[in-house]
Amino acid sequence: MTELLTDEEIDAQLPHDWERDGDEIVRTFEFDSYLEGVGFAAGAGGLAEEAFHHPTMTVEWREVEVRLTTHDAGGITGKDISLAGRLNELAD
Repeated sequence: MTELLTDEEIDAQLPHDWERDGDEIVRTFEFDSYLEGVGFAAGAGGLAEEAFHHPTMTVEWREVEVRLTTHDAGGITGKDISLAGRLNELAD
């Protein structure tokens, strides 16, 4: 099982533009169009499948909210931090 991060570790490692929301980290990505957001969500799904770590994603008009937590560990782990960083790179 993956180890939970401490509050201090989460604060120190949380990627740019991500926030903590309880046992999850969350970011809303903004796009110029709905289809750009859908394209991002598809790419994010591919990265998540590669990492075998699947976020909750909500696609709305010009926005995609992504929530990450490690369910089997009961909170935030390095897997969440790592995938969040990869999603930031995908959005850039």
